[in-house]
Amino acid sequence: MVRYSLKGIPRVLLLPAFALVMGLALQSCKEKTPAPGEVTPPAGVDMNEAVSGEEPDPGALWTPYDDSLEVAANADHPLPRMRYKLIQSRVLDKNAVFSPLYPEVRKMTEADYSRLKPLILEKSIPEVQAQIKNGDFSYEDLCRFFLYRIYKYELDPATTLNTIIALNPNLFREARRRDSLRAIDPAADLHPIFGMPVLLKDNINTEEMPTTAGAIALMGNRTGDAFIVERLKEKGAIIMGKVNLSEWAYYMCRGCPVGYSAVGGQTLNPYGRRLFETGGSSSGSGTAIAAGYAMAAVGTETSGSILSPSSQNSVVGLKPTVGMLSRRGIVPISSTLDTPGPMTRNVTDTGILLDALMGYDPLDMQAFQVGWDAGWYLPGGATLRGKRLGVFRALMESDSLYRETVSGLEAAGAEVIPFDPPEVELEGFLTLLNLDMREDLPAYLNSQIRDTVAVGVRSVADVVAFNRADTLLRVPYGQALLEGILADSTGEEAFEKVRSDLRAAGRRFFTEPWEAHRLDAVLSVNNYHAGYAAVARYPALTVPMGYRESGEPTGLTFIGKPFQIPELLRLAHAFEQLGPARRMPAGFTD
Repeated sequence: MVRYSLKGIPRVLLLPAFALVMGLALQSCKEKTPAPGEVTPPAGVDMNEAVSGEEPDPGALWTPYDDSLEVAANADHPLPRMRYKLIQSRVLDKNAVFSPLYPEVRKMTEADYSRLKPLILEKSIPEVQAQIKNGDFSYEDLCRFFLYRIYKYELDPATTLNTIIALNPNLFREARRRDSLRAIDPAADLHPIFGMPVLLKDNINTEEMPTTAGAIALMGNRTGDAFIVERLKEKGAIIMGKVNLSEWAYYMCRGCPVGYSAVGGQTLNPYGRRLFETGGSSSGSGTAIAAGYAMAAVGTETSGSILSPSSQNSVVGLKPTVGMLSRRGIVPISSTLDTPGPMTRNVTDTGILLDALMGYDPLDMQAFQVGWDAGWYLPGGATLRGKRLGVFRALMESDSLYRETVSGLEAAGAEVIPFDPPEVELEGFLTLLNLDMREDLPAYLNSQIRDTVAVGVRSVADVVAFNRADTLLRVPYGQALLEGILADSTGEEAFEKVRSDLRAAGRRFFTEPWEAHRLDAVLSVNNYHAGYAAVARYPALTVPMGYRESGEPTGLTFIGKPFQIPELLRLAHAFEQLGPARRMPAGFTD
């Protein structure tokens, strides 16, 4: 869509909704070649004519549009999970989300934005901090820059990713406070995360915003801060807002689209809206960082939910060793496997955010402490030379991008050892998740919810019953996995055996090649082996590897032993230095 300017502000931020609709209609009269990453609509169907039949509110920033033509355009998508039933949320009031901070966004002129863009966009946390210390801009400017981008892209039906579902009403108060603290003592030894705007997956509790897990049943869920959010605030990070996710962290429906939630709608991939999957369940965390909406984001993973969206959106994502980061105050699937983790645009920022999230939580039964030196997360001395890296022989034969990447690692001095993993079945994986969630979700609901009138569910059975009252609105793709929890009759003794057997199976999958070849790490692709790493409770770090011929992003995933996260970060940083494998999505560079 053409964006006109008025007094230096993108017109899409100022025009009333009826003018936006007229602009779409005029644009639809012009012939154009589909942009890369767009699914071509059926012949005779004009996507830009898909507007709501409702009378628009002249004062609204956003007017819901008719997404039926977008849905129709994806009806024959080669991936069944991308044959959407809807794109927009039917319950989220975007004007309620975006209107409160609109006066702050309007303070930034287009000239201001253009000046700041080369100083901020795609820069690392240390680079941004150096420029703030130099007086080039302030923490308030930094927050306004990212908010400007969010409004610019998320309020345009042609570019919205349905990523942002809540914004912190205290955002600028917090940014000004950080600027004041910096001014009082410019030489203060502050954590690198100080003043950095961070987005949270919307299953992580925050005082300022509801925590919904994407579910209508939790739309009224007001809580205190999760333990990891307390740690971020303690170190001076600024919580910018909440992002969309696969509802209930993708443990709700079978074969449904990743990145869909009833609260947020369908999250879309900036590298190909409606063409490529976003990955899940931390879909909004991945798409937001790829599109340049914040300095960093926090996701969560049970099995693949950080690795998958990080890979699919060409960002760095780390699934830490389970127990390193507290899970208290996070809507759970499995106390056995769940962990939060950082998602950023580079390895250095991932280490910084991980360090900011850390802290021993005595109320988390899996928690442990590490005694790493200050600044452990900085990549000094990173090298590939002499490192022994295990690569999957099957992937070397079938994946040309993986094979080319491995050749580059060899050229940089790494020793590459192809191997065939032992044949290991993860029997009982769903049973583990079923029985954990049956206990862990009620524990969350009964301990974290403040307003028990606004949120009436107390168990998985309550959630299922709530959804059945209006399946079209609340669970359009069904809730087979939630219903499976209720149907699972596994007893406690059998459950403990499943848990033990799965951990042993996952560890055998990696331990045999590690011990046979004395490996420093195993290299995978995306979340291909996330299940094995999950049940073994091993850390995994994915880094942009490049793009398929279609333009779809792909990640190289480093898997290590439980306490090898500093080594994994250094290996990944050394790989990152071989070349800029990541590039911004083409439609989000303005």
